[in-house]
Amino acid sequence: MNFRLPEKALQTILRLGVYVFLALACYLLFGFVLQNLPMAIAAPLLVFCAAGVSNELAMRIYERRSLVDLGLVWNPSSIRNVLLGMAGGVVAALFVTLGPVLEGAAEITRVAGQPVDWGAVVVLLVILLFGAMGEELLLRGYGFQVLMATLGPFGTILPVSVLFAFLHAGNPHVTLLALVNTGLWGVLLGYAFYRSGDLWLPIGLHVGWNWVLPLLGANLSGLTMNVTGYTMQWKVASVWSGGEYGPEGGLATSLVVVLLFAWLALKAPVRRQKPFLLREQWEDQ
Repeated sequence: MNFRLPEKALQTILRLGVYVFLALACYLLFGFVLQNLPMAIAAPLLVFCAAGVSNELAMRIYERRSLVDLGLVWNPSSIRNVLLGMAGGVVAALFVTLGPVLEGAAEITRVAGQPVDWGAVVVLLVILLFGAMGEELLLRGYGFQVLMATLGPFGTILPVSVLFAFLHAGNPHVTLLALVNTGLWGVLLGYAFYRSGDLWLPIGLHVGWNWVLPLLGANLSGLTMNVTGYTMQWKVASVWSGGEYGPEGGLATSLVVVLLFAWLALKAPVRRQKPFLLREQWEDQ
């Protein structure tokens, strides 16, 4: 008995394979170009450049379109969604930082002899913006949307979220709970794309969260940045604080991600758009 995959499945496998090849090739290319930059600057720029070019090439090759059609069209709905996402990310980050401070579970202290380096703060915010946009393009861009067109949201968001967690497995001070929380964030960001139909909502969530933590002196995904002259000191067990990994490794983040998901699903006034690769599914809804 001969078994043959459906034509749509074969096309999906081919396109996904080409996209992964392009992403890896661009990663190696830009890794070589950016190798002389400090790691803190090179790593986010590497992801941004590799993701942007690989998505652009995949869209040109298969769709005769540009990466803008992956959900980066800029219009009033996009502005609303990115600001909404940033607000959600900022509030969530404040919940896991200032919340414990108000409860006496942590304190934000001044580092002796370290003034605020405003130039470094601006550079940090720009770098984190590029890093967040790059990760969203890489993991919620062409490959993600091609899979969603074939497998649907459930069959796409969960496995890509596992991949999102796996890509953070090499971060300093990583723990099992940190990886679980990263996977939960992956589910949230994937759902944010599905909810809005654009990449601006997940980008806003990602940027808002990534900006607040280091500005308040908390570690971000295991990385200590120390540009504001402040640091967070915790008085509770690492299962809550996340230890050296930062709040993303603690149960407070687990809770806030669930709350963010509920907010997006039930209350957030998101304006839904129609991504090109999912236009047929979106029109049926």
